[in-house]
Amino acid sequence: MYSYVMRNSTSFQTIKGRGAAAQPPGRFQKQFVERNAPMEPCFDPATDEEALPPRVVTQVLPERARSIITRNKSPDLPFEQSINPYRGCEHGCIYCFARPAHAYVGLSPGLDFETKLFYKQGAAQLLEAELAKPGYRCKPIMLGTNTDPYQPIEREFAVTRSLLEVLWRCRHPVDILTKGAWLERDIELIGTMARAGLARVTLSLPTLDVGLKRILEPRAAAPQARLRLLRQMRELGIPVGVLVAPIIPAITDEELENVLEAAAAAGAERAGYVFLRLPHEVADLFRDWLQQHFPDRAEHVMALVRAARGGQDNDSRFGVRMSGDGAWVNMLRQRFHLACRRLNLRVDREHSLDCSQFQPPQTSAKPSPQLSLPL
Repeated sequence: MYSYVMRNSTSFQTIKGRGAAAQPPGRFQKQFVERNAPMEPCFDPATDEEALPPRVVTQVLPERARSIITRNKSPDLPFEQSINPYRGCEHGCIYCFARPAHAYVGLSPGLDFETKLFYKQGAAQLLEAELAKPGYRCKPIMLGTNTDPYQPIEREFAVTRSLLEVLWRCRHPVDILTKGAWLERDIELIGTMARAGLARVTLSLPTLDVGLKRILEPRAAAPQARLRLLRQMRELGIPVGVLVAPIIPAITDEELENVLEAAAAAGAERAGYVFLRLPHEVADLFRDWLQQHFPDRAEHVMALVRAARGGQDNDSRFGVRMSGDGAWVNMLRQRFHLACRRLNLRVDREHSLDCSQFQPPQTSAKPSPQLSLPL
């Protein structure tokens, strides 16, 4: 049953199927009026009457971009190029570090981030144009950084699929990070690329607890569905890994070894983890989520987070922003490496994808704007 009471001055109430329960203003907004999210009727299948509380509507709009490839200079990330097929993510993960990016388009990092989504219009054509530039240097492209390339709206808009088709035609390597089961639709194409040394996939899996997953990542694939997908990919020869992310102290950290064991049994050959990050507006959203779902340990969780972040909710410094620091984090790191050694999981960040096969797309020359003159 859907609850649709929005935030007031003192409390939140959960909206089923959504991670955030409010619309906190983005940090760039000087004026902000909190508004109710758009709703649609929800009918009782037994009576065909509007007997249930309405659902929060997902709205999807086109976004015209001038370029499609984003360059990364962070030493914390194992890639230099990435593509975000969408802005926002319907998975609704409450902890998502990308939520603050919605503030750049005047929207809330809260409920807006998971209900007001944008797809990159003409993404495949933009990619072809960039790959065709004379100065382009082939390096693996990461799909799945600030948005999940296989979130539910990919079923309809297929932006990720269109990008993969361009990359395959150009024999360009791609690295995919996702928690979405819609990847199964493209598994044959990804398998073909992988057997040519041009693709690998990492599945994000923070928990095996279905109940916790429902409130932590409301619209992402179930843990067992991700493990089944991992097995399928391994059978097709796709190099697969698992990313235990985020690790939330006193919430998910106790599952670390179990998640790694399940992933290794399903065919994962490498592993990584990320300690919980709470940049900008995410900190308040996460604190409110804790009060809703874990009021008995909310203060303890935040105390552990701050102890790993130099006394703050977040530490954005290179070298520690992904892993944290301090005694508790050091113990976590030791647990992770011990488990990986026992399970024969690699922890290196080398992509081992083949860049030598790249073939720039053949683009037709643009017609000259100058009119031809009869001689």
